Amino acid sequence: MISGFTKAGWRKKLVVSGIVIVVLAFVVLLETYVRIADPEGYYQEDPLQPGQSSSHKTPQANIDLRYASQQQARVEAQAASELAGDDKQILFGDTHVHTTWSLDAFMFSLPVMTGSRGAYPPSAACDYARYIAQLDFFFLADHAESYTPERWQQAQEAIRHCNAIAGSPDNPDLVAFMGFEWSQMGNTPEEHYGHHNVLFKDIESHQLPARPIAASGLATSGLRSAGAAQAMAKGLQCLDSGNKPYYQSMLTFFEQLKQTPDCLQGVPSPELPTSCYETAATPKQLYQKLDEWGFDTLVVPHGSSWGIYTPPGASWDHQLVRDHVDANKGRLIEVYSGHGNSETYRSFVARAYDESGNIVCPEPRADYLPRCWQAGEIIRKRCLKDNETVEECEQRALQARAHFLELNNVSSWLSVPASTVDEWLDAGQARDVFAPAFNYVPKKSVQYGLALTNFDDPQNPLRYTWGFIGSSDTHFARPGNGFKQSPRIGTGDAGMRGGKTPFWHWMIYERGKGAPESRSRSILDIDRYRDAGVSEQERKMSFLTAGGVVAVHANGRDREAIWNAMQRKEVYGTSGHRILLWFDLVNAAENQKALPMGSELALPHNPTFKVTAIGSFKQQPGCPDYVKAALTDRRLQKLGNGECYNPSNERYMIDRIEVTRIRPQQYPGEPVDALIEDNWKTFQCTPSPSGCTVTFTDEDFASQQRDALYYVRAIEEKTPMINGGNLRAEFNDKGEVVGINPCYGGIRTPTDDDCTVMQGQRAWSSPIFVNFLNKQK
Repeated sequence: MISGFTKAGWRKKLVVSGIVIVVLAFVVLLETYVRIADPEGYYQEDPLQPGQSSSHKTPQANIDLRYASQQQARVEAQAASELAGDDKQILFGDTHVHTTWSLDAFMFSLPVMTGSRGAYPPSAACDYARYIAQLDFFFLADHAESYTPERWQQAQEAIRHCNAIAGSPDNPDLVAFMGFEWSQMGNTPEEHYGHHNVLFKDIESHQLPARPIAASGLATSGLRSAGAAQAMAKGLQCLDSGNKPYYQSMLTFFEQLKQTPDCLQGVPSPELPTSCYETAATPKQLYQKLDEWGFDTLVVPHGSSWGIYTPPGASWDHQLVRDHVDANKGRLIEVYSGHGNSETYRSFVARAYDESGNIVCPEPRADYLPRCWQAGEIIRKRCLKDNETVEECEQRALQARAHFLELNNVSSWLSVPASTVDEWLDAGQARDVFAPAFNYVPKKSVQYGLALTNFDDPQNPLRYTWGFIGSSDTHFARPGNGFKQSPRIGTGDAGMRGGKTPFWHWMIYERGKGAPESRSRSILDIDRYRDAGVSEQERKMSFLTAGGVVAVHANGRDREAIWNAMQRKEVYGTSGHRILLWFDLVNAAENQKALPMGSELALPHNPTFKVTAIGSFKQQPGCPDYVKAALTDRRLQKLGNGECYNPSNERYMIDRIEVTRIRPQQYPGEPVDALIEDNWKTFQCTPSPSGCTVTFTDEDFASQQRDALYYVRAIEEKTPMINGGNLRAEFNDKGEVVGINPCYGGIRTPTDDDCTVMQGQRAWSSPIFVNFLNKQK
C-alpha cells in the first residue's frame, strides 16, 4: 500500500475534488450566464450624475445647408407660389426625450438587459440631438414622478449648458427646451386621462416651476415606489456582483425618491417649498397649478391609444369637459411615437354589452381579435390537451372569457395563468393600422377625439382642435432616432428590454406552468403583478419602433420662432424620416394669402387646399467628419452605434397623398363612425425627386353646411422599418391568424435581426379647421 492512499484518504480527496468541481461549475455558470461583462466600463459611470456634453458647435456651413436644401427642394416642387414672400424654414425636433433619470429608463439600462450600455443622462440627450440625430431642437421630458428636487435642478443646468454652446441665440445650431411628463394612469376608464408632456418655452430657473408636477395614483406608485423593482435591484447586486455599484445606484435612486416628502394639498404651487413632491390627480388640477406659475406652457397628450396603460374601455368622451380642457395649453397632440401610432379610429371594441346591459365578449372580426375571446381559446386548447371532453373545454372557454372581462383594466390578461406570447396570437391589436400602438384603444385615438363635441353649453360647443406632432418617446436619451432603421438594438427602445443571457431571460419572464383553467378576480392577486408582470413586456417589444419627429414651420431658428410655430400649430409629425410637407388652404378670401396647416377659420364656400410633399434624404452609412471630431469613438459607439444622420443628395419618392376629413358632431350622441372619413381622398403620385403636389376641393362643404377639419398624410415609397410588421402574423385562407413571429426584446430574437418589414414612412400634417359660415344669419 502506498502511503496516503488509504480508503479514508481517497474519500476525502474525492469530496474535496467534488467540492472544487461544484465551485468551478458555479463560477463558470456565473461568468457564462449570470455576471455581465463590462469591457467598455459603461457600468462604472455613475447613472445619478448629469454627465458632460461635448462643447463643439455644429459648423455653420452645415446649418446653412439645411435651410438651403429645403429652399431648393421647395422651388423645384413649385411649392412657394401660394406662400409668396414666406421665408419660413422647416425645423425638426423631438418633444419627448427620457433619460436614465426616469425610473423605467433606469431599469432598462441595467446591465442584465439586452443592448444596455449603462447610463444615458441629460448630457447624452444633448450630444445625441446635436451630433447623432442633428436635430434643430428637443425637449427634455423625464417622468415627473421620478424626479427629486436636486435632479430637477441638475436637469435644468444640463439644458442650459447644452444651449450655452449652441452659438448665437438668434441662430443656434440646437435649441434645448425643458419639460416633464405627467404620467397619469387610471385603473378604470372613468379614472383615466393618460400621459401628457408639459413643455416650457424658457429655461432659466425663475422661468420654470420650482418642481415638476407628477400624477398621483398608479403613476406615482409605478414610477416612484415600485417595491418589486427595489427587491430586484437588491438581488441583482449579489448575482451580478461585478456591476454591483450600478445596482447600488438604483437603490440610492429609490432612497432619494423616498426621502422627498409629499407637498401639502390646497397650497398654491408657488408657495410650496422646493423640496417636496407635488402631484395633480386630473388635467384640471394640473392646469390650475400651471396657471399659478403663469409661464408659457404647452401640455401635449401622447400615446393616447396605447393599451399598455390605457384601460380597454377608455374614451375621450369623459375628458372633453370644460374642467379638463385648456385650449391655450392643449394645442397639440402626439399622433405618433416610438411606441406606435395613435391616429386612427376603428369601430372594434374590446368588450361589448348585450340588450340587458350585461358585459359580453365580442366575436372576432377581420381587423380585430378580442383578447377576451383569445383567453377562451387558450384555455380551450390547454383543456383539450389534457384530454378533457369537448363539452368541458367549451365551458372552461366561456368561463375564461368571463374571468377576463371581470377586470376592466390592463391586468385582465393575468386571468390566464402563465400565458405565452404565442398563445395570444395578435389578440388586441389593430391589424389594418400603420404601426399601431400596442393593445389598441380606438376611442382614445386622435381621430375619435377630433370627431367629438361637448354640448353642455349649446352656445359655445367644446371641441378638441389639436395640431399634430411626432416624437421618439426614447428612454435612452436618443431624440429623433428614426432617421435610420438599423440597428434595432441601439436605435430605438425595441430590443432593449429583455434578458441578456438565458439565465436572465428566465429570471425576467419565467411564469410557471400554464394551467388549463382561468383565474377569477377573487383569486387573482393583481397587486402582486402590478410592478413587473402587468406590462406584457414580451408582446410589447414587437410594437416599439425607431420613433418619430416633430417639424415646425418657423420664422427663424431661435427659441422664440420654434415656440411660436408650436403655438400656431404650424407643425406636423413624421414616423421618423424627415419628409418636407406643406398643407395650405388657398381660397380663404380674395387677395388673401394661403393659410397654413393648424389654421382655424369660417367659410361660406367650398374650401380648396394645396399639398406639397418632398421625400426625405436617403442616408449614407456612418457619420460626417465633424461629428467624428466632436465625439470620441467610445462615445460615438455608445450613443449611436457609430451611425448618425448622414444625408446623401438623393431623396425617397413620395408614393401618395391621403386626405382625411372629419366632421365633428352636430348634436349630442351623434354616431361618430360616419363622421370620420379616413382616406377621404387619395392621390397617387408620379415618382419624382421633386416630390408631389396636389390640389383638392371639398365640393360638399357649402351644401352640407356643417363644420369640418382636414389633414393629410404624405407617404413615401416603401423601405425597411424596424418592427414595421409588429407581431408579423401569419394568416390562413379564411383570414384567421394561425401564428406569429414576434420580435423579442431578449435573446430569443438574434441581436442582428432588425425585425424590419417594408412600410411607407409618412408625415401627418396638422389639420385645418373650417367652420361653416352662414351668411344668411
